[in-house]
Amino acid sequence: MENYRWVKDGSQKPGTMRYGADYNPEQWPREVWDDDVRLMREAGVNIVSLGIFSWGLLEPRPGEWDFSWLDEIIDLLHANGIDVDLATATASPPSWMARRHPEILPQTVDGTTLWPGARQHWRPTSPIFREYALRLVRALAERYGDHPAVVAWHISNELGCHNLYDYSDDAARSFRLWLHARYGTIDALNDAWGTAFWSQHYEEWDEILPPRSAPTIRNPGQQLDFERFSSDAVRDHLRAEAAVLADLTPEIPLTTNFMVAQNVRDIDYPSWVPDVDFVSNDHYLRPGEHGRDDLSFWANLTGNIAGGLPWFLMEHATSAVNWREVNPPKRSGELVRDALTHVGHGADAVCYFQWRQSRAGGERYHSGMVPHAGENSRVFRDVVALGGALRDLSPVHGSRREKARVAIVFDYESWWVSGRDAHPSDSPAYDDETLAWYRALLDLGVRADVIPVGAAFDGYEVLIAPMLHVMPEELRVRLESFTDAGGHLVTTYFSGIVDGNDRVWLGGYPGALRDLLGVVVEEFVPLLPAERIALASGAVAHGWTERIVHVGDDVEVLDTYADGDLADAPAVTRRRLAAGGSATYVSADIGRDGVRAVLAGLGLEALAGDPRSAGGRLDVIERGDAAARYVFLSNRTDDEVVAPVVGDVLVGEAAASGVVVPPGGVVVVRSAR
Repeated sequence: MENYRWVKDGSQKPGTMRYGADYNPEQWPREVWDDDVRLMREAGVNIVSLGIFSWGLLEPRPGEWDFSWLDEIIDLLHANGIDVDLATATASPPSWMARRHPEILPQTVDGTTLWPGARQHWRPTSPIFREYALRLVRALAERYGDHPAVVAWHISNELGCHNLYDYSDDAARSFRLWLHARYGTIDALNDAWGTAFWSQHYEEWDEILPPRSAPTIRNPGQQLDFERFSSDAVRDHLRAEAAVLADLTPEIPLTTNFMVAQNVRDIDYPSWVPDVDFVSNDHYLRPGEHGRDDLSFWANLTGNIAGGLPWFLMEHATSAVNWREVNPPKRSGELVRDALTHVGHGADAVCYFQWRQSRAGGERYHSGMVPHAGENSRVFRDVVALGGALRDLSPVHGSRREKARVAIVFDYESWWVSGRDAHPSDSPAYDDETLAWYRALLDLGVRADVIPVGAAFDGYEVLIAPMLHVMPEELRVRLESFTDAGGHLVTTYFSGIVDGNDRVWLGGYPGALRDLLGVVVEEFVPLLPAERIALASGAVAHGWTERIVHVGDDVEVLDTYADGDLADAPAVTRRRLAAGGSATYVSADIGRDGVRAVLAGLGLEALAGDPRSAGGRLDVIERGDAAARYVFLSNRTDDEVVAPVVGDVLVGEAAASGVVVPPGGVVVVRSAR
């Protein structure tokens, strides 16, 4: 994103915080539209994403266009000072396409065809679908490229959310081409996949299929490459639409909404960043007391995927969603808190799905900015209050995230592979483990970045890399260089185990990290669901332990197992390096409380608590520009907290000794550099 652009009018400059929603006027009678824009103006809405699921109305029959309703609503929005992030409308094809071309429909791992009736019923590798989609994109660009209301392009919608994994013949052909480009020769592929096992050797490229349903465990290398391919296949569709738009409307920036924290975990979003002009993300809060920290974690990662540049929160919910087993509404104040936490982590736009809660369809119980109850409702009052808060935060717009001294390394491929079948246990969960370390840092009052594994490690004093399971040689070298330069690495069980082809590093675990950590693990000792093992420190292991059989002379044992078959064996170790760096290994799943104690015991200055966190009760988030620093204080508790922070209060209430952060609330303070 070296040529980062926010929207066409240059509003990456301070003073134009963006606020809005997905807007679906085609779901409503024309008389509702005037009421919509009236309420948008009351709420402070200044941008909407339009036309996302409108292909069937824009092209009711092949090659016949009806833009009349879209012309009218864009003109109406423009007349009321509301800009448009115009979607290419390719997220779901019209009914006539599937009837004429059933070969565009995706197929599941067992060969089941996914039929029309929902959304995203198309194969990412279908040449027929691609032809129709690009024809629509071209028509939209030619018609609206000069319209002053259109300030950005919204390519498709949540690419790969429901059709990422397609096992059709189209996918098989494209997968073979992808593999040929990756490996060059069939012998190199056989070596990477270890096809000597179970007589899986290939002689011809045409023998290779996607990892469809099979009698038992499928080849791990094949599975990993199919995940990579599927991410790239959807990315290729993004790039195809982007190329049309860049050719016809080069002055209008484009984006697509990532789903960094949602169910599309198998997309390598950091690799997509060069294909958009600014990063956008959809986020939906997980219910429960951990949800506040979970939201902060993923917003943090999104900001770092964006390289610290401002990004666009394209979707989140004003209250309840509709797709979990139980969908509780947000409590009073949470709408504002959640939005401002995203802003603290770099979002310069706060948008929702959707503007007006639907009356019909599969998402009619998903909350909107205007709920079924209408404008005289708690939700809409909170929507208006947020609009006011965002106006107060205009000076923040365009500023960048302030870099922390500590970083948690997040690796999509380790997330994919560590949760694979046929492993020692189904217990380890990569996302839960990384979140536990993040929450432990928050408990200690330590501000940390969550960075993608490909980001530079320069400038960080401490790297925390939980369950860094996939360890290509290049990553091993980068981690060694970090510690050799005086950095401190903390990693955990099930790290360093396999190379980039999911082949085990030999010689004992933790594989590629064995020499750096100075320990050798002879075998994994996963625990049954009811089992617990105590450590000498009082920490309790559950789910996973390991048998460390060798500790180097320069390695200190920080904790041991206290009972069971591993009694007195090392559990937590630390190797100190000559340049002042260190490498710490935690061989057990000891949960948030356990890792908090480990971090506190390392005695590193970068892990000292920030006084502004009020003992870990506040999540301290920072943005800044050349003139000022903006501190967001998000209350992690249900009690009022007074924080010793001095400055101009942009959002919130000042107190004699600092600022008052209400229960579950956010206060924003500006101070001069």
